[in-house]
Amino acid sequence: MDAVRDLLNWRSLRWKTCLLVTVCCCAVALTIGTLVHSSTRARSMNDGAAKATAALLRDVEAYERDGFPPPGLRLVPGELPDELLRRLDDRREPEPHHDAVTWYEGPGAGDHPSMWAARIYRGKPVATEIDMTSDLLTRRALDRHMWKYSLLALAVVVPLSALAAELPYRRLRRVARTTRRITDGDLTARTGTGRGNDEITAISATVDSMADSLHQRLLTEQRFTADVAHELRTPLMGLVTASELLPEGEATGLVQDRVRVLRALVEDLLEISRLDAGAECAEPRRVPLAEAVSESVERTGLHTRFTARDALTAETDPRRLDRIVTNLVVNAHRHGRAPVEVTVAGTTVTVRDHGPGFPAALLTGGPQRFRTGAPERGRGHGLGLTIALGQAEVLGASLSFANAPDGGAVATLRLPAAAKRPIHNG
Repeated sequence: MDAVRDLLNWRSLRWKTCLLVTVCCCAVALTIGTLVHSSTRARSMNDGAAKATAALLRDVEAYERDGFPPPGLRLVPGELPDELLRRLDDRREPEPHHDAVTWYEGPGAGDHPSMWAARIYRGKPVATEIDMTSDLLTRRALDRHMWKYSLLALAVVVPLSALAAELPYRRLRRVARTTRRITDGDLTARTGTGRGNDEITAISATVDSMADSLHQRLLTEQRFTADVAHELRTPLMGLVTASELLPEGEATGLVQDRVRVLRALVEDLLEISRLDAGAECAEPRRVPLAEAVSESVERTGLHTRFTARDALTAETDPRRLDRIVTNLVVNAHRHGRAPVEVTVAGTTVTVRDHGPGFPAALLTGGPQRFRTGAPERGRGHGLGLTIALGQAEVLGASLSFANAPDGGAVATLRLPAAAKRPIHNG
């Protein structure tokens, strides 16, 4: 279907190339045809004038020799064309001369053109007419052949130009597909420049170089995040232990609360680093979805409405499912407004709040770490949705984000249903 749609795209480079070749071929054919037609007609006029003049001289010599005019010699001025007489008058001088004038009489109703030659003989105009019909038919046949073979050449050249344009067009499409994959986050995609020294090869090499640079920077960022999290974990555990030994009081509670927040942040960073490195591996098993989600919602300790409709059994990792549901519910309470609703239908889990909704940047580009989006959705480090999305990918599930028509953010998790087990009789 995509190939047909691409073939019918008249704005594509393939059809632009064909149009350019067609216009160039038509321009060349028209130019050559015009030149050949003009040159052939000029030569025909010259040859006809020479033949008519030679015939006039022969007739005049025969008239002088025999004393009576030959059949082809016209002596009566009324039988001569007016244009021929006018030209002959323009050539008159005080003394008579013997130079002949010629005039081409184009095809009339009978489609029989003529070439006239006239001169002054004994003070009177005499003329000879020769038939130019065969010459006209020859030139018309030549014009038809030029048109026919020009169209034949176009019928061959245009498809060949389309085939010739297909190779660079495919290379450009491959570069475009690779660029889209890189835009979607696949930094391992490469164009495969191959050999060549043209502009498309240069573009492909530039795209590959850009992907290499982005991939290297991402790996550096991931290593840095993992190293920082690991380096912070050891002193943080000591800080947690020390905070628990402090005497009870308002200041102690504040310190312990901040230490718990810091510990959760470090754990989130470690989890993200494992997800980025591809070190996470799901352990799926059959899970009653409504029961598992209900328990996850209860463990958050937040007031959340839970509804189950026709819930099914899902093939998933319950620990990762709990992590996703917990993050979505906590994010809804933290950045949205009550009531927060969790609905299980089939193998789909929907978490909705009634706040300002997700920001446009999140809906178009997905959740970004250390970015909460819009100020009206509150503050935070922006790792909850990132972790939920990463865990959903590990589970082979899909997690999408949208805004409800009547307001509020909606996160939808779609899990694969558990395969039906065969029933063995016996």
